[in-house]
Amino acid sequence: MNKMYLLAYCAVWPFFRILKPTLCINKKNMPQGGALLCANHTRMSDPIFIAFAMGLRFPIHVMAKEEVMHWPVIGWVLKRAGIFGVKRGHADVVAIKTAMKYLKDGERLLIFPEGTRHQDGDIGDAKTGAAMLALRTGVPIVPIYVPARKRWFRWNQVVIGEAYYPQCASKRPTPEEYHAIADDLMVRIEALKPQAGR
Repeated sequence: MNKMYLLAYCAVWPFFRILKPTLCINKKNMPQGGALLCANHTRMSDPIFIAFAMGLRFPIHVMAKEEVMHWPVIGWVLKRAGIFGVKRGHADVVAIKTAMKYLKDGERLLIFPEGTRHQDGDIGDAKTGAAMLALRTGVPIVPIYVPARKRWFRWNQVVIGEAYYPQCASKRPTPEEYHAIADDLMVRIEALKPQAGR
């Protein structure tokens, strides 16, 4: 395990455990080996809740917006903890290659298919990056639902959906096929929402 990831995890965990503890629903759905974790995005803190839901047994890498990586101190820590930036609105070849390397090496990568936050909790349209990464690397997609409201001093559920392999009839998927896979992914994420009310 990445030492900086472990250090950051242990440093932040006590505060979240007391102030906004995380409860993972259906952790049994998490597969062994490489997997693409895809969650809805409502708050900047979503990756932290998901990391704590996974626990140290399932460390994750995170694809974050490029701007975060330039924050003083925090950006330095994130880079060394296995988090990397992606330039939104561009074909970021470096970010794509980094993501594919992690997945092919059997590691878990968290991305937010919507590409931006929806603070009202609504599920937005997905970009096609998740579909492309899953098809090219052959790893399963794991849909994850995170409630928009993060409660103080009460459990905050993170729901893990069943892992699945997106299907495509073409060896070279068309943009329409990528969009169909992306739309299906968001439907699967939204279907997890009722379980967060337990």
